[in-house]
Amino acid sequence: MSLDYTDKGSGQPIVILTGFGGSKEIWHRQVPVLLDAGYRVINLDGRCQGLSEHTKKGLRMSRRALDAHELIEHLGLEKPILLGNSMGAATWFAYLSLFGDANVRAVIDVDQTPKMINTPSWPYGFKKITWADFPDYFKMPLGHSTYKHIDDDTYALVKGIEAEAPFDRGLMVPLLINHAFQDWRDVVADITVPFLIIAGAKSPYFNPEFAAVTAKTAIHGQSVKIADAGHIVMAEQSAAFNDALLDFLNTL
Repeated sequence: MSLDYTDKGSGQPIVILTGFGGSKEIWHRQVPVLLDAGYRVINLDGRCQGLSEHTKKGLRMSRRALDAHELIEHLGLEKPILLGNSMGAATWFAYLSLFGDANVRAVIDVDQTPKMINTPSWPYGFKKITWADFPDYFKMPLGHSTYKHIDDDTYALVKGIEAEAPFDRGLMVPLLINHAFQDWRDVVADITVPFLIIAGAKSPYFNPEFAAVTAKTAIHGQSVKIADAGHIVMAEQSAAFNDALLDFLNTL
């Protein structure tokens, strides 16, 4: 299995994971900012995404977590910061469920609820989806993820990768269903390192209040909402996102 990643800079490592269907280029506005701040930035395309190998094998959250673990082990990273958007953040929850946070410095979740299915006691799932809609809903298009157009330079890079390595949504449906089935709230409650959730105040997917509710369940959890941002917060409101990201990182 061949996974594509970039590894730039030195110092405290940060490992970045993108959401379902995305490529690592979506973080175009974050990587140079983190490098300028003195971080080592490892930006990974998950299997079947971006320039990583496309395969029908291992389309489960646990395998994605193992992919990330194997990269961390391969690079010999000590206490990396784990940063992920959407399914990328959920992959880090899967990673923590398998390996704990003893070798983790901090965790940053960008607009991803720990539980996708809404229930009477959990109204913070994906849109209004309940178990009555599962899994059929996730076999259909999910609708627009953004509230506003992403940065033009980032958009051009992302579209270039899509042209070079088109995303095969049909291939990835089993992973999306596996993702939607999970409930990571117990994992969040067990996080002992600093934990930040950055939510898009105008996310088409989630009620942004999930961030504060979820953060309160973690030992060192905190949250922030970015105004006029949808689900792809870091590319819709990159300046505000970067400010929130660096504010958190500066507390570590």
